[in-house]
Amino acid sequence: MLNQKSSSNAIGTDEQIISGANGWVMLIILLAALVLAIFLVATPGGPVKIISGGVLLVVTLFCAKGLFTLEPNQAAVMIFFGSYVGTVCESGFFWVNPFYSRTQVSLRINNWNTPVLKVNDERGSPIEIAAVIAWRVQDTARAVFDVESTLNYLQIQSESAVRQVASSHAYDDTEIAEGGRSKKSLRTDLDAIAGLLRESIQQHVDVAGIVIEEAKIAHLAYAPEIANAMLRRQQAEAVVMARQKLVDGAVGMVEVALKNLEDKKIVSLTSDQRAVLVTNMMTVLLSESGAQPVIQMAQTTQ
Repeated sequence: MLNQKSSSNAIGTDEQIISGANGWVMLIILLAALVLAIFLVATPGGPVKIISGGVLLVVTLFCAKGLFTLEPNQAAVMIFFGSYVGTVCESGFFWVNPFYSRTQVSLRINNWNTPVLKVNDERGSPIEIAAVIAWRVQDTARAVFDVESTLNYLQIQSESAVRQVASSHAYDDTEIAEGGRSKKSLRTDLDAIAGLLRESIQQHVDVAGIVIEEAKIAHLAYAPEIANAMLRRQQAEAVVMARQKLVDGAVGMVEVALKNLEDKKIVSLTSDQRAVLVTNMMTVLLSESGAQPVIQMAQTTQ
């Protein structure tokens, strides 16, 4: 009554997909056998008739044990006296050998939030990091027979993978060129880090027949003991970058102003006058407070 469909070549316990007999057909047969057994036992007759009816009744009730249902995204692992027979993955109403023991496994997507872990990043700075992982069981044989607890295995291995990814990348968004490739950071390259995190966790949980659908960083911060120092450093870096932008803009404006003055022949400047003009313009453009101009009314010559 069972038809084997396929088998995987995965390392560990090989999953075998099987299908059960139609449960509705078997239900009708069992009901008919039950009615016949009751008729043989209840109606007058010889001992052979009554014994036959009783045996048929016991066999019918025992065979009814093979009826079961499966909801969508659920599977049933069949075991025959300690030997793995196969896995039924289709949803519906089925009948299998009543001697089979069944273990139901959910194939639905689950979420797991790792605890906040304290890790040293690539630069040695202590950080706090946590991830949210979407996972599901793909290989039911591995999930049931190769690990003691699928969820517990995922929890431990995912923490190890998160630590591995966090310790191999810097927290800040600085890029370090290595072999012509830029180093990604935890804070800014979220999509790239999510991909690396998913691949790392997948490698850790392959033996358990688990597929990682998605893994993303849910919490990322400096450890409390260095948070204030790092905040001041980020503020200083922001000030430096802002100053650099201001200087670049001021230099461009001064360059354009000098070029226009010379091209339009508005004024002819000596080297010293150009230096004074550049100094004054840079002072005005980069001053944080309003500049107070000094107007030269006349110049005396001797």
